Amino acid sequence: MQPGQAAYPEQVWTPASGTPPTAEDFARRRQVRPVDPVATMGVRAVVNRIGLVRLAPGRQEQEMRRDIEMVRRNFGGLRQVTVVNPKGGAGKTVAILLLAMTFGQKRGGYVLAWDNNETQGTLGMRAQQDFHSRTVRDMLRDLAQFQGPHGRVGDLSQYVRSQGEGMFDVLASDESATGGEMLTAAAFAEIREVVSRFYKLIFVDTGNNVRAQNWQAAMDATDQLVVTMSARNDSAETAARMLDHLEQSGRQRLVRQAVTVVSMPPSRKEIDLPAIQEHFAARTRAVLLAPYERLIDTGEPIRYGQLSSATRDAWLKIAASVAEGL
Repeated sequence: MQPGQAAYPEQVWTPASGTPPTAEDFARRRQVRPVDPVATMGVRAVVNRIGLVRLAPGRQEQEMRRDIEMVRRNFGGLRQVTVVNPKGGAGKTVAILLLAMTFGQKRGGYVLAWDNNETQGTLGMRAQQDFHSRTVRDMLRDLAQFQGPHGRVGDLSQYVRSQGEGMFDVLASDESATGGEMLTAAAFAEIREVVSRFYKLIFVDTGNNVRAQNWQAAMDATDQLVVTMSARNDSAETAARMLDHLEQSGRQRLVRQAVTVVSMPPSRKEIDLPAIQEHFAARTRAVLLAPYERLIDTGEPIRYGQLSSATRDAWLKIAASVAEGL
């Protein structure tokens, strides 16, 4: 090599067709063949780590990946999921929290769980506590600061409760048993208009009075309905009568596209699960079972990381079914 000569010869580009390639041509090469999937779970993942062969994901992992992809897909705008059953103890609040947690974990932020109970709700009690204890009543009182272009996400943090590792926020209902007047349909609309500026996905917990204005307003704004119940005849019958009410009020499509979630007790003795599944499978889009979880049964605040893998997997499957309807 002569002094001053480059270590590598200069590359000279010679056009093959006379038309230079574009950035789109460069990007398109990635679309020709997707990367082969590699197992990251179970025995197949262990074999892959050894490095002798490269095994593809098994059926369970493939299903999980599809569920995660469904949860992560672009919904094309704000979406509201409303969880309903007029009977207390039907699992509405737990469903709200676990759906919001699952979407928050697998999808990221911009997820809100809103307790639209007409009286004292329990969503704020089952959620993680924050630096404040303000509720929807406080936000309603201070809505003027969000009028027009005013109001930032930092201002909203004074009213919603961050759930940390859950990757979502909670807007609690009035936690006083002697609270003020019932929320009106107009109040629901005003609050929804504000929170819709900051969140892409809103999960709405409902009360037990289907005639309440805020309950009806939540139905009118719903994109996906989730019907919850415990695996008991009384809980299922209350839900079935509520579906009758929705159909009679012209919301047949909302009912047909609904997802039904049946929460299982510690023991399956003396429950007529096949009859419940058959009835709601004939009326709603999907019926899914949520396994019993001792942590949920304690009534304490719920942390995603403390849930069993069976519960997390089941609620991922439920979340994917919900996402399919969005």
